Amino acid sequence: MPQSDQSERSARTERIDDAAAPAGGALSGEACGAPSGETFGTPGGEAFGTPGGEAFGAPGGEAFGTPSGEAFGLAGTRSLSRRRFAQLFGAGAAAAGAAGLAAAVPAGAAALLRGAPAGWRGTAALPGVLGVPAAVAVRPGDVVRLSSNENPYGPSAAAFDAMREAFGLAWRYPDEHLDALAEDLARLHGVERGQVLLGAGSSEILQLAALAFTAPGRPVVVAEPTFESLPRHARHHGAEALAVPLTADYRHDLPKMLAAAPDPGLLYVCNPNNPTASITPKAELRSLLARVPERTVVLVDEAYHHFVEDRDYESVLPLVAAHPNLLVTRTFSKIYGMAGMRCGYGVAQPALISRLSEHQARDSVNVLGLAAARASLRDAEQVSRGRRLNREVKTALYGELDRLGLAYIRSEANFLMIDVRRPVPPVIQALRGRNVEVGREFPALPHHLRVTIGTTEQMQAFVAAFRQVMAA
Repeated sequence: MPQSDQSERSARTERIDDAAAPAGGALSGEACGAPSGETFGTPGGEAFGTPGGEAFGAPGGEAFGTPSGEAFGLAGTRSLSRRRFAQLFGAGAAAAGAAGLAAAVPAGAAALLRGAPAGWRGTAALPGVLGVPAAVAVRPGDVVRLSSNENPYGPSAAAFDAMREAFGLAWRYPDEHLDALAEDLARLHGVERGQVLLGAGSSEILQLAALAFTAPGRPVVVAEPTFESLPRHARHHGAEALAVPLTADYRHDLPKMLAAAPDPGLLYVCNPNNPTASITPKAELRSLLARVPERTVVLVDEAYHHFVEDRDYESVLPLVAAHPNLLVTRTFSKIYGMAGMRCGYGVAQPALISRLSEHQARDSVNVLGLAAARASLRDAEQVSRGRRLNREVKTALYGELDRLGLAYIRSEANFLMIDVRRPVPPVIQALRGRNVEVGREFPALPHHLRVTIGTTEQMQAFVAAFRQVMAA
C-alpha cells in the first residue's frame, strides 16, 4: 500500500469497501448475521474476551489484556511463545487496531479544542469505537491522520474474531478460503464464481487492468483529477495515459473521454471520484456503455460506493451481464475498515476475468484478510453504522466550513475537498506542523484541500488547526 513517499502513500490507500452479505447463504445488499449489539466491550467491562477487564488501555495499564505487562513494544517485555503470542493478539490486537485507527487528538490539538467552534461543541460525541471506550480513542501526542480516506472506526468485531481464529491457518496457502470468499461475493452480486477476481485491495485489480488492456497505441483515458494508480501503471507498462478534465460540476466528461483516442484500450471511471468525492450520473454511464466500442474496456471503480446518498447514482455492477467489456472494482478497505489487510475484487464476464488472471501472482490475498472479509460481509451493522457516522460528522464539518465562508465540493464519499482560495502546499505543511495530516496536492485543483472525514474528535482537531492556519 505505501508509495515511494508519504504523499504518494495515500494514493494507494484510497479505495473503499463494498459488499455486504447475510448469514447463512442468502446474501443481500446490507449483509446480516452478527447478533445485534455484540461489540468488543461487555457489560462487565471484560473487553476482547479477557477476564476482569484486562484490556488495551485498562486502568491498571495492562496492555493487550496481559496481567503481567506482556505488552508489545514495552520495555521489559518477555519473550513469548507462538501460542502465547496468538493468545495476546486475540485478546488485544483488535483493541490496538481499533483504537489506533480511531487515531486521536494530538497534544497540540487538544489544547486547541478548548476553544473548539460552537458547532463542534454542540455535536454529540461518537460512541466508543466498536465497544472500545471513547477515551481510548483520544491519546495526546498522536497525529490526526486525515490523509488517506481510511475508516477511523476500523473493522467489525466479527472480522477481528475471524482473524483470530484464522491464526491456526497461517501455515497454509489460502486457496479454499479465496474460493469461499469469491463464492460469497458471486452470490451477493448475482453472478457466477468465474466472474469474480480477488486481489490485494482493488488496487491490484487496477494494476492488472493496466497490464491486460493497455499497450503502446492503446492508451488508458482517465479524468483529471482522479485516482492516479491506474494511469501510473499504464505508463510504466509503456502505454499512454490521456487525461480529460472533469466538467465544471466535477462529473466525468464521458463524451470527451470517449473521443480522446481512436482506439483506447481502457476507459477508467472512478465513481464516486477520488479526490473530488463527486458522482457521474447513472444516465451518463449507461449512455457511455451503449456507445463505447466492445474492444475498449470500461473500468468503473466503485471504491466509495457505500457512502453515496445521491439518487442520481447507481452501481453498474448489475450491467455486467449485458456488457462483456465492463469491469467493476470494489474493496474492503473503506466502509469495512480493512485498508491494512489488502482485500478487494473485480467483477466482469468470465473472458475478461481470464485476461486479468493471466497477469496475477498466485495467492496475493492472505488468509487473515480473506477470513476478515467473509466475516465482514455477515456483519449486519458495519455498512449502515459506517454510513451513518460518516454522514453525521460530514454534516457537522459542512456547518463549520459554511461559518468560515469557504466553498467546498459536496461529498458522496468519506472525504471532501475544500476551496482554500490559496495554493494548497503551504496549508498542508502548516497543518502538518500542528499534527494534522491531510491529503496531498492535486495539480488540477491547486486551491482545493482534500480532507478525510474522521471521528468527531479528529474533525474537531482539524477544524481548530485549520482555523489557525487560515487566519495566519
